[in-house]
Amino acid sequence: MYHRYLFPLISFFWGLAGTYVSIALAKKFRLVDVPGGRKKHSGIMPRGAGIVLWSGYLLWALFVGNMGVEVPFIATGASLIFIVGYMDDMHPLPPLLRLCFQLCAAVCVSYTLPLPLWQRLLFVFWITGMTNAYNLVDGMDGLCLILSLITVLAAFSVGGSYVWLMLATLIFGVLVWNFPFPKTFLGDGGSTLLGFVCASHLAWNFFPDFFGRSLVNSCVCLFLIGGDPVIDTLSVMTRRIISKKSPFLPDRKHAHHKLQDAGLSKFCTLFVLAAIHFAILCAGFSLLGIRLFPRVY
Repeated sequence: MYHRYLFPLISFFWGLAGTYVSIALAKKFRLVDVPGGRKKHSGIMPRGAGIVLWSGYLLWALFVGNMGVEVPFIATGASLIFIVGYMDDMHPLPPLLRLCFQLCAAVCVSYTLPLPLWQRLLFVFWITGMTNAYNLVDGMDGLCLILSLITVLAAFSVGGSYVWLMLATLIFGVLVWNFPFPKTFLGDGGSTLLGFVCASHLAWNFFPDFFGRSLVNSCVCLFLIGGDPVIDTLSVMTRRIISKKSPFLPDRKHAHHKLQDAGLSKFCTLFVLAAIHFAILCAGFSLLGIRLFPRVY
C-alpha cells in the first residue's frame, strides 16, 4: 500500500525533472513553436512536454494501476492519442485522420463500460470531444494544465479513484515549467493526452451515476462535466459553422483570447477561466447527485 502514497511524490519529481530533459530534446530535434500569426509568445519555444505526461502516466499504469479493469484500455488509448499528437507536432496531420485515431482510442476505453450501447456510444463521442477541447484551449501559458489540475482535484475530492492524486502531482511538476514564466509548451501530444486521460477516468469513475438516465439528462451531465474547455470549444465551432468556415480553422476567438484582447492580464485571465471551470464542474457533479468535498463525520 505504501507505493500508492509514494508514487504521487515520484510523479511530481518525474514531471519536474522530466520536463527539463524534454526541453533539451525538443531543442535538439527542432520540435519548437515559432511566434507569428495567432501565436503571440516571444521567441522560439520548445514544445513536447507532453512526453513527460505520457511516460509518467504509463509508469503509474505499469507499476501501480489496477491492471484488471480499465487501466490497460485507457493506457492503450492514451498511447495512441499521444503518438498521433506528437506526430502532429513534428509534421501537421490532416484533421480527419487525427479524428479517426481519437475515435478509435475512445472506443478502446468505452466498449467495456457496463452501460447500454447508446450510453457507451455517447461516451465515445464525449471522450473524443474532450480530447480535442483540451487541445483547443491550450492557447495560453498554463491554461490547459491548470484546467486539468482543477478537474483532477475535483474528481479526487468526490471520492474518485487514486489515479487523480497521481495525475495532480504529475501535472503540477510540468506546470512549474509552463507558468508563469514558460520554458516549454505541451504541444498537441500533451494537451490531447490530458483531455483524453481526464475524460476516460471520469467515465470509468462515475459511470454508475449514469444508470437509468435519459439521453438528454446524460448529455447535459457530460456537457457540464466537460467544463470550460467543452463549452468554449462548442461555442467557437458553432460560430465558425454559422460563418460558413471550417470548424477546425484556428483563430483567436477562444475565451482566453478575448479576455486578453480586452486587456486582462495573464493571471486575471487564468483566474477567471479557472473559477468558471470549477463552477461548471460543481454544477455537473451536482446534477449527477455527487457533492464536491463531502462532509467527513
